[in-house]
Amino acid sequence: MSDDRYGPWLDHDALNRALLARQHLVPRRPADAGPTGSDASAGVVAEVGHLVGLQSQVPSSPYPGLWSRLPGFTTDDLGARLLDRSVVRIATLRGTVHLVTADDAFELAAHARPALAAYLRAKNQHGDALRHVDLDELEQVAADLLAEPLTSVALGRRLAERWPEVDPKHLAYGARCLLPLVQVPPRGLWGANGPGTTTTWTTAHAWLGGPTHRSADELDAVATASDPDAVLAARVRLVRRYLAAFGPVTVADVQRWSGLTRLRPAVEALRPELVTFTGPGRPATARPGASRPGPGSTAAGSTGAPRGVELFDRPDAPRPPGDEPVPVVLAADFDNLVLSHDDRTRVLGGVAVKQVVSINGQVAATVLVDGRVAGTWTWTLDARADEAAARVEVRPLLPAGTEADGAGSGAVPVGAAHPAARLADPEIRDEVVARAEDWLRVAAPGARPSVVVHA
Repeated sequence: MSDDRYGPWLDHDALNRALLARQHLVPRRPADAGPTGSDASAGVVAEVGHLVGLQSQVPSSPYPGLWSRLPGFTTDDLGARLLDRSVVRIATLRGTVHLVTADDAFELAAHARPALAAYLRAKNQHGDALRHVDLDELEQVAADLLAEPLTSVALGRRLAERWPEVDPKHLAYGARCLLPLVQVPPRGLWGANGPGTTTTWTTAHAWLGGPTHRSADELDAVATASDPDAVLAARVRLVRRYLAAFGPVTVADVQRWSGLTRLRPAVEALRPELVTFTGPGRPATARPGASRPGPGSTAAGSTGAPRGVELFDRPDAPRPPGDEPVPVVLAADFDNLVLSHDDRTRVLGGVAVKQVVSINGQVAATVLVDGRVAGTWTWTLDARADEAAARVEVRPLLPAGTEADGAGSGAVPVGAAHPAARLADPEIRDEVVARAEDWLRVAAPGARPSVVVHA
C-alpha cells in the first residue's frame, strides 16, 4: 500500500492521463477544443503558447508536433504564422532552439541567458577563445551588426574585424549566447531547402520590435540575474505555465524541463494557489537476479510501502482517471511530451530514455498506445518517381532488457502486455495506420501513401 503523505495518491496511469490531457493529445471537451479546419492557423499561436514552445532545433519538428494536437492542421498554418512573425524560432530554455510566440520570445530567452553567459566564461573551447574579449562589448557590436539578418559565417567574419585574433566561429557563438536571436524564414518553413535557407539570424528586437508584455528593464534584470525579485517573479510565472501543460510535477521535473536550478523558492511561492498529491518515485533498475520493481518502487530490493514524492498542480487543471481510454498518438521527434520530466515513466513506461534519445541527442518520433510509448515512427518522401510516394514505418520498442514476449517493467505491471506487443492487435494497427495516413496527407499532399507497421 502506498502512502499519501503529501495528499491523494496519483499512480503512473493517472499521471499519464493528466499529461496527455494537458498536452492536448486526447479529445477535448467541446468547450475546451481549439479551432479546426480553416481556423486551425489561428489556433497555432494559442497552442504554441500553451505548450510554452516546441523544440525546434530540427526546423520540421514542430509541424508533426502541432498536427498531433490540432485537428485540421496543415503545414501552411504554421508557415503563415512564421511569416507574419506571430511565432518565431529562437534559443530559449536550456539554450535549445524552440518555436515560441512573439510574446514569449523575450522572456523565455532571458531565463536562459545567465547560464549561457556563464558558459562563455567557463573552461571550454568557446570560453578559452573568448577569455580576452569583453562580453558586454561583444553583445553590443553583435546587436548592431544583426539589425539586419546575417548567417553565422557572415556574423563571425564581421565580428572578427573588431577581434581579428579570435576565430570567427567563437565570436558568432558568443553572440548567440548573449543575445536573443531569431532564425528568420525561409528557414523553418515546410519543405524549404536550397539557397536562402541557411540558418540566418537577427535580433528579436529587430524582428519583433521589442517586448509588449514586460518592460525592457524587467527582462534585462532576468537576463543578467541582477534583481532577485524580478528573477523570482519570472520563475513563478514560468512554473505556473509549466504546470498547466505538464503537471502534476515535482520540483525536479520543472528543473529538468527548464534547465534552471534552485526552483524550489518559485514553487514554494506558488504553494498557496496549488494543490499537492503523492506520486510514485523514480523506478530503480533491479539488481541482477532480483525481481523487477513494481509501480511506484523507489529502490531496487526495497521492502514495505513505496515512498511517495510530492507532486504540485494547479487546482483547476484536468486530471482524468487513470483508466480513461485514450487514442493512439503519433508524437513528433523532439516532442517535449517525452522529454520534460525528471521521471519520464509516466509516458515511457518500461522503455529506457536511451531507447528514445540517442547518444548524440537525437529524439525519435514515438507511437503511443494506451498512453505509453509502444514504438518509433519515421516518414520519407520519394519524389523522384513519376508518382511521388510517401511512406511511414513504425517499429515496436520493447523495454530495455526484456525478451520480445510483451513483459513490462517500471509502470507496466509484470506479465501485462507491453504497448509494443499491442501493435500486432488488428484494431490498434488500423488506428496507427489511419493516423499515419493522415500525417502523410498533411506532409505530402498528392503523394501515394503507404504505412508499414513492423512486427
